Amino acid sequence: MTDMATLWEVGLPLAGTAGGLGYAKVRAPRVFWSLAGLPVATTRFALTYRSTMDVCGLTVQPSRFRAFLVRSVARRPDAQPVPPKVRRFRGTSTGLRVTLRLPAGLEPADVMAASERLRHAWGVHSVNVVETKPGFVELRMTGYDVLRKVRMPRHLLSGPMTVPVALREDGTAFVRDYLKVPHALTLGANQSGKSMYQRNLIAGLARLPVALVGIDCKRGVEHRGYAPRLSALAITPEEADGLLDGLVGEMEERFDLLSEHGVADIWALPDHLRPVPVVVLVDEVAELFLVATRKDEERRDRMVTQLIRLGQMARAAGIFLEICGQRFGSDLGKGATALRAQLTGRTVHRVNDKQTAEMGVGDIAPDAVVTVLTIPPDRPGVAVAGDTSGGWSRIRTPALTAAETAAICAEHAHLTPDLAAVAAWRPVTPVSVGEPESVPLVKPSPATA
Repeated sequence: MTDMATLWEVGLPLAGTAGGLGYAKVRAPRVFWSLAGLPVATTRFALTYRSTMDVCGLTVQPSRFRAFLVRSVARRPDAQPVPPKVRRFRGTSTGLRVTLRLPAGLEPADVMAASERLRHAWGVHSVNVVETKPGFVELRMTGYDVLRKVRMPRHLLSGPMTVPVALREDGTAFVRDYLKVPHALTLGANQSGKSMYQRNLIAGLARLPVALVGIDCKRGVEHRGYAPRLSALAITPEEADGLLDGLVGEMEERFDLLSEHGVADIWALPDHLRPVPVVVLVDEVAELFLVATRKDEERRDRMVTQLIRLGQMARAAGIFLEICGQRFGSDLGKGATALRAQLTGRTVHRVNDKQTAEMGVGDIAPDAVVTVLTIPPDRPGVAVAGDTSGGWSRIRTPALTAAETAAICAEHAHLTPDLAAVAAWRPVTPVSVGEPESVPLVKPSPATA
C-alpha cells in the first residue's frame, strides 16, 4: 500500500504536468516552447552541433598551421574538420538565433542549401539563413509554426515611411519600408487574404503623416470605408484617368521644387519645405486595363502611360505606388509588363495558376514559385513576399476586419492633408445631427461633373 501511495503521489503531478504541456503545445505553442521546447532544442544543438555540421557538408579542412599545431602540440595524428564558429546564441519566445562565423571555403549559400537538413537534425519547425555581414550568417530557427496564429512582435522598426504589415515565418516582422522599396505589386486569388493585407497596410499608413490616394474601380467597395483618411478617391475608370493626370501634375510640381533647391529627392529638403509623401493605392488594377470601345482604349493607354511615369520617376518626388490585383501580366494589354518592371516589391498570395505566380515572383526569385503554389486554401493571409534583390520569405498578415480598418482611418482623419492637384477627387462624408453615415460619398470629378 505504501508503494502504491508513493506512486500515486509522484505520478499524479507528473501526469498533470504532461497533460498541461500537451495542452500548451496545441493551444499555447509560445508557452510550450518557452517551458519545454527551448531547453530541449538548446541541449540538442549543443550536443550535436559539430557532428551535424560535418554530415551536412558544412565543415572545411583545417589550415596547414592549425594542422601543424594539432600534430606537434596536441600530439594527435590528424586535425578534425572545422565547422563554422558559433559567435552568438540566444533563445527567443519563438525559436533560436545563432550567429555563425564562416570559415574560409564556405559561403552563405552553402548554409542556405543545408537549411532543411539542419531543421530535421535539430528538431525545429524551420531554419532560415540570413547573411548579416561578410563572413557571418544568422540561423533564425522557429520552434513551432508561427504563421498558424499570427502574433506580431512587440518591438517593431519605426521610421518616416515604415509600416509593419505581416509576420515572417522566422518570427520577425515583415515591414513595408517605402524608402527602400518605393513601389510594390500584390497578387492573389479571391479569398486568399489579399484584402486583409491591404487593410493592415492602410491601417499602418493611416497613423503616419502621409497622404493616401485610392483608386478602386469597383465603385469603391473596398476603399469607401477609408474615405476619412483619403486625400483623393476614384471609383470609376473615368475618374481614375483624371486622378492620375493630377498625380503626374503634382509630381512635376515637386520636381520643380527639387530643381529649385538643387536636391535629388524630397527627403533632402528642409522640413518646412518638404511636401507630404503620397501613397497611391490601386485596387484590382486589371479594371484599368479592360476596354470595350476605341474610346476606352485611348483612355486605357493614357492611364497606363501615367502609371508607368509615376513608377519610373515618382520616388524622388515622394509618391509611391501600391498596385493590387488577382492577375497581372502581358495578357492585360500594352504597358502591363513595363509597369510591372517598375514595381520592386512583390507579395503573392494563393493563386489559381502557375502563370500568375510566375508573373509575381518568377522574374525575381524563381525558387519561390513552388512555395506560392503550395499555399493551402484554408490559410488566408499566407503569402510569399520578396523584392528584386532576390530575397523572399513566407509571411502571414494578422486578421483585421474592414470595420476595424475604417475605425482607424476615422480616428486619424485629422492627419489627412489637402493636395491641391487632386482636390477635385477628395471624398466627403455627409455630416448629420446624429451618427455620421457609414458610407461616405465621393465628390464628382471634373470629367463626370
